[in-house]
Amino acid sequence: MFSEQENNPLHGLKLEQIITYLVNFYGWEQLSYHVAINCFKIKPSLKSSLTFLRKTPWAREKTEILFVRLIEKVKDESLFKAL
Repeated sequence: MFSEQENNPLHGLKLEQIITYLVNFYGWEQLSYHVAINCFKIKPSLKSSLTFLRKTPWAREKTEILFVRLIEKVKDESLFKAL
C-alpha cells in the first residue's frame, strides 16, 4: 500500500492545509478565478470552503488539481533559480 502513495503529492495533507496554502498564495479573489465556485467568490471563508468541498467531489478535485499544479510550478521555479 505504501508504494501507491509514494508519488501522491496530496498524501498526508488535510483539505484545510491545501485551502490555506492556496489562499495564502493567490488570495480569495484570484482563487475564485482559478476555481470558479461560490464558496471562494461570495463571502469566502475557510469554514464555508471546507464544508462545500467535502460535500462536492468535483469542486474538491478541481481545487486539488490547482494545488498540485502550483506545487509543481513552485518546485520547478526554485530549481530554475538554483542554476
